[in-house]
Amino acid sequence: MNNSIMNMKYTIVAAMIACSPTLLSAQHTPDTVEIELARTSKIVFTMEDSNDLWQLKHYDFQALFDDILAKLEKQDTARVSPTADAELPPVIVEEDADEDMEEEERESYKDYEEDYETTDEDEPWTSQYPTSRQYFNMDFGINNYAPDKNSPDPGQPYYTVHPWGSWNIALNAMNKTRFSNSFSLETSLGVSWYNFKFEEDNTAITQTPTGVFFIPDQRNLYFTKSKLTVSYVNLSLIPVFNTGSANDDRWHRWTQSAFRIGVGPYIGYRLGSHSKQQYELNGDKQTEKVHDDFYLENFRYGLRFQIGVRGADFYINYDLNELFTEGNGPELHPFSFGFIF
Repeated sequence: MNNSIMNMKYTIVAAMIACSPTLLSAQHTPDTVEIELARTSKIVFTMEDSNDLWQLKHYDFQALFDDILAKLEKQDTARVSPTADAELPPVIVEEDADEDMEEEERESYKDYEEDYETTDEDEPWTSQYPTSRQYFNMDFGINNYAPDKNSPDPGQPYYTVHPWGSWNIALNAMNKTRFSNSFSLETSLGVSWYNFKFEEDNTAITQTPTGVFFIPDQRNLYFTKSKLTVSYVNLSLIPVFNTGSANDDRWHRWTQSAFRIGVGPYIGYRLGSHSKQQYELNGDKQTEKVHDDFYLENFRYGLRFQIGVRGADFYINYDLNELFTEGNGPELHPFSFGFIF
């Protein structure tokens, strides 16, 4: 008998727990749950208001079940209700602090639902300033150089470069800090490459104790390319002003309605440099590379201008210092322009 009673109690408790979601979903109409205990025995549980569920969670059902089982053992089939002779076990209600805590949890859940349904593109920027974001971008464009007024004759081989092939490429790790809806600061650390492809394919770069010289290669070969490549590690600091929407999408760009403009300084340190000549010999393409410093300045510094509208961003970089060290090469100020991806 005791084992049967214990099993019956466990069955009742398990059934009550399993029915909790059903009871919770009821709002105004009565919800009735029938729990089969044996071949001819069952319990009918009715709830008219789902707000009672919180109180039932703290009800001492163990004491109630003990009283029911005691009556069954005495063959007492009387209905157990609050009006019966035997008092029902008291409802155990915890302190008000617990009730306040559950109320706060319900409010937090409502707030979470509202936040989950809202995207950055639907709402204006409301975060506490300053707020930072990190991402990567790439510069891709064309570079050239502006000869100084004291430069030698424009007829020199280095004087002009071929636009197609004189690529400027930069890979940047970005940090954008927002200070207001209309102002942010973009900091970048990255690596860039200057590629100067000379108009004359037979141009040779020669380094001597007195400087670097650009002369025609006199070998009887069919030259197809001549270029100078210089790589740098760079750091830039660009204040950006936004005159459109202040939202950022997940790609860290301004929204489609925004117009932004910025200008700021950058510095760089030369990582390496080499010259490259390509020619054909007996129908085969040959490449010659010479790795040297060619009296190039180790440091570069200048100003960066960038402008964007809708989904496109454009940049211009201008080196304030010269490409070569003073007195060892032509006076040239490199610049580059292109798109930011």
